[in-house]
Amino acid sequence: MTLPLGQQDKNSPKFSVSKHDTFKRTPAGLAGRASRIYMKSVNISVKLWVMIFNVDSITKIYGKGDNAFVALDKVSLNIKRGESIAILGKSGSGKSTLMHVLAALDRVNSGEINFDKIAYQDMSAKKLDKLRSGKFGFIFQQFFLNGRETVLENVMLPLKIAGTSRGDRKARATQALEEVDLLDKINNKAINLSGGQKQRVAIARAIVNEPEVIFADEPTGNLDSENGYRIVELLFRLNKQKDITLIIVTHDAELANMCQRQFVMKDGKLTETSKGKK
Repeated sequence: MTLPLGQQDKNSPKFSVSKHDTFKRTPAGLAGRASRIYMKSVNISVKLWVMIFNVDSITKIYGKGDNAFVALDKVSLNIKRGESIAILGKSGSGKSTLMHVLAALDRVNSGEINFDKIAYQDMSAKKLDKLRSGKFGFIFQQFFLNGRETVLENVMLPLKIAGTSRGDRKARATQALEEVDLLDKINNKAINLSGGQKQRVAIARAIVNEPEVIFADEPTGNLDSENGYRIVELLFRLNKQKDITLIIVTHDAELANMCQRQFVMKDGKLTETSKGKK
């Protein structure tokens, strides 16, 4: 896999290796089934791990005075391009707040967040909007689809906001729906879809702008086990095949075990607990 210009080590030798991407069998259930989905050999170029997020001692406080609540307490974190990261924690622990500030949906009170060596605090609101629309994809537990619009129209929305031409929007949205196996529903109203189909539409919408990072907040939380398995399968296939950095906020320990690294948020503090799948 070739790194973008400027991120390659010019002194490194160029060669190829044969790599076998496999998952070990895990306990039965969501992770157990999903862990067996990707079992094929591919020839790839040697991958140089490049840091995509550098987070240094960030603090986020809501409210003031006696009503102040510290959601993030001097959190530091580094994430490499193409990694899969799970952030676990109880409600109110700060895990969703951490995802929001990483995704430039909220600003911190102190500390520094760098994405691809660019500091958020040095960026205007307009530049942060452009960063989100061009580099990030979002998947939420509640789907956030417009039920009165078609599947195609829902998936095209990020491209419409970005100012992409109508023809290009349709072509790219159609390709994204093919990725999630929903071409047969392209003209259906979103309100008429099942929960699993709605979440697959949400994933198509998240990848339509070809993001470098996908933020997934409880992506299987509203799904039964069968549809949850399909969503997990899809997310990790995208992570592997497209080298998309995957950041998942979840209560689900089995889902977290599918990720390469796991973190726990507690009382606003972040701790790396274990390393999962390679």
